[in-house]
Amino acid sequence: MKFVYKILLWTIIIMAVAFGLSGYLFVNSVFEKSLEREVAQALDGSNILRFAFETAALNIPTKYNVLQDVAVEQIGSKLESSGQGTERYLRLSSEEREVLYQSIGFAQDTELLEQIEEDARIWQVVCQAEHYYVHTGIMVNALDRNLYLETLEDVTEVFEERTMGFSVYRRVTLAMLAASSAIMFIICTWLTKPIRLLTGATKRMARGDYSYRAQKVSNDELGQLTMDFNSMANVLEGTIAELQEAVRSREDFIAAFAHELKTPLTSIIGYADLLRSRKLDEEKHFLSSNYIYTEGKRLENMSFRLLDIIVTKRETIDPQPVAAQMLFQYLKDMFSGNKDQKLRFAFDSGTVYAEANLLKSVLLNLVDNACKASSQGGLVEVFGRRMEDAYAFQVKDYGVGIPEEELMKVTEAFYMVDKSRSRSRNGAGLGLALCVEILRLHESELEIESRVGEGTCIGFVIPDKKVRGGTDEAEGADRQKAAEETLLQSEIAYRTLRKKESRDRKGRDNTEADSGAGDEDSREGGEPGAATGQKPTRGGGIQDGPEHNVAGQDAGPPDGAVHSGAGQESGWDGRKQEEADGNAET
Repeated sequence: MKFVYKILLWTIIIMAVAFGLSGYLFVNSVFEKSLEREVAQALDGSNILRFAFETAALNIPTKYNVLQDVAVEQIGSKLESSGQGTERYLRLSSEEREVLYQSIGFAQDTELLEQIEEDARIWQVVCQAEHYYVHTGIMVNALDRNLYLETLEDVTEVFEERTMGFSVYRRVTLAMLAASSAIMFIICTWLTKPIRLLTGATKRMARGDYSYRAQKVSNDELGQLTMDFNSMANVLEGTIAELQEAVRSREDFIAAFAHELKTPLTSIIGYADLLRSRKLDEEKHFLSSNYIYTEGKRLENMSFRLLDIIVTKRETIDPQPVAAQMLFQYLKDMFSGNKDQKLRFAFDSGTVYAEANLLKSVLLNLVDNACKASSQGGLVEVFGRRMEDAYAFQVKDYGVGIPEEELMKVTEAFYMVDKSRSRSRNGAGLGLALCVEILRLHESELEIESRVGEGTCIGFVIPDKKVRGGTDEAEGADRQKAAEETLLQSEIAYRTLRKKESRDRKGRDNTEADSGAGDEDSREGGEPGAATGQKPTRGGGIQDGPEHNVAGQDAGPPDGAVHSGAGQESGWDGRKQEEADGNAET
């Protein structure tokens, strides 16, 4: 049974009981008052008849001092005749309770007669021939005789009024129940509308329409329930969307990983089969072996990146103070051999609280991505800005840009906006995924803005986090002091390194012509990578661009996606600006 029908049924039952009980009490109260009035009138009439009997007995001439039975009958007959039209019956009895006079139709019941006593008035209601009477009894004293006077007063009308009252009230109650049932059905339907809406919403969600929301139609508890349901539906929809996105990402990851393995493996198998099945000249043999080695290093680099991402997700860090100047000088040194793009560095001096090797890996990936996205001779800008309680980094290029619909996917593993460009530069689409995990450890995230054809700006903010203290204030102070000493030593080492590089640079200027000629001869003599136009990597591998080795990990080429947003131009107040154009420094 539906909830609305249950409410309606119980409402009708309660109303029926209430109306029935109240009607019975009301009609019965009226009846009892009417009956009391009739009984009082019957008793008063009995007193009047007694007085009339005693008066008539005194007025009858008699030869004896005692009232004769014949006289009693005469007086009774006159009293009955005087009350014609009143439905009143009389009965007169002697001292021995023997009937001396009785009206026709008077009941033969003598029970009340046996109960009559002196100075007492008694009565009862009797039913005779479908009529109701008030039977009264009283003692009469006339001429030294104690007689008993009984009367019957017809009160049938009072009982008929009670019966009629019950009948009318039943009809009124039924009519009220019918009307109230209709009204209650409308009210119950209106009150349960939120429940029906919630039921419909749950059915639609069960069919897979997770975007449907129940309509709020009231401000009571059901309205609050509707709001809570919609809130739950929002969370559920978001969770399902996340699960679907996770499934999609996993499927894309597996497909991309399989494809990334298939491409180099196909080449490796093909060149290996060529080497074993044919006898090649020295140059072709070297090219085939070099390609196998290059693709093998690419697979190794990809496996290292995947391992980095997995390890970083489970790692925690203890931030240490790092001079921003050291980070930017590190980037300049790493990209000093890049002659394809023009790099510009502009930064504020200050301290960054981070894990240095991990932060260097992030910056290397971002700058490398910016270089890959830029055209020949394009400008790549790297900014650092000191904030009140953080340090902000930005890497900006003016290259191909990223489509807006791709911005949410560029941080996924193996995702590449331009796969042909990325693979041609040994990219695997893992760089930004690693950056995201490293920044998560630093309680930061990438902020990407980009326009197709205009370039991309990627940035992040490293919040200041003082060196974590020990179990007490003294240990925390010692650790803070040690961190400050480490920072000071790093500054001294950096300045010493710069002085040494300056001296070495002056020495190299004196032999620049000879070293240039030697390099040309070396490249023509079959240096690994000469045939492909690539430079050897650590351990003899071939790789485009600068070699990055941070914390024992090969930074490698990231995924070609970069962080967009309006980058700030050089020229900030109070900022040290440095430019690197190829190998030249200004």
